[in-house]
Amino acid sequence: MTEPAPAPQDLMHPGHVGCPGCGAAVAMKFAMRALGEKTMLVIPACCWAIIAGPHPQTALKVPVLHTAFATAGAAASGLRAALDRRGDNETVVTVWAGDGGTFDIGFQSLSGAVERNEDFLYVCYDNEAYMNTGVQRSSATPFGTRTTTTPGKGWKAQRKKNIVEALAAHRIPYAATASIAYPDDMMRKFRKARSMKGGSRFIHVYATCPTGWRVPSEMTVAVARLAVQANIFPLYEVEDGVRYTLNASGDRPAADYLQVQGRFKHLTPSDIEAIQAMVDEDRALLRRKIEMSRGEG
Repeated sequence: MTEPAPAPQDLMHPGHVGCPGCGAAVAMKFAMRALGEKTMLVIPACCWAIIAGPHPQTALKVPVLHTAFATAGAAASGLRAALDRRGDNETVVTVWAGDGGTFDIGFQSLSGAVERNEDFLYVCYDNEAYMNTGVQRSSATPFGTRTTTTPGKGWKAQRKKNIVEALAAHRIPYAATASIAYPDDMMRKFRKARSMKGGSRFIHVYATCPTGWRVPSEMTVAVARLAVQANIFPLYEVEDGVRYTLNASGDRPAADYLQVQGRFKHLTPSDIEAIQAMVDEDRALLRRKIEMSRGEG
């Protein structure tokens, strides 16, 4: 008889300091199961710089390099060069950054690194605002969201930046979306990214934030699943910037997703209709790219 495969190793201690129901903590647990112990993490300023615990304690069982908000791409490039100089081709360098350190403050060093096609994996766990410092708007914050810097009637009136498309435009070997509500798909993508050598890989992870999104902590996974089912956050992959593969999406109305979150409670029916139109537009565009990559367009 064939021996059963060993259970994946958990590389997180139970004593982290994340909020109850933190989607970013769930994301790290699954990611590290897939990446394994031959991993070095680069963590810029973000929630996870706190979640891991204060020095010298850490909730992670792998080496961590904490770096400044704007420098994760550069720091990962240097770490990769140092490991290569030592002849270590097995350890995977992985950036673990929030949306502020990816979409906004860290985008310059990220773009520079992937333009050079540096050999590392960059992960953005996206909770759609600057959560660690008080739920401020970022360019990852969706249209219609109320944050502490878009209060009252001043809720965010701009659409979310499509970060995967921005990275795909660099023609990197691999870019993908993943969700904590679909752990098998998520871990498959992390294993795939880990196995690839000699180029930049990017994974955009949907990570619910009960505190900032004003949802009960026990709904963390349910909200993440709704995001895919309502096509707010479809799961797909892009290889070499041109080959698109759709993994999961759905046909539920955007209202099902919006109406369970306090950050969207102010929206009127006409606002929700406008958001649905944006979702439909994005979905049609993604499908068109998939068709073109198959030679159907």
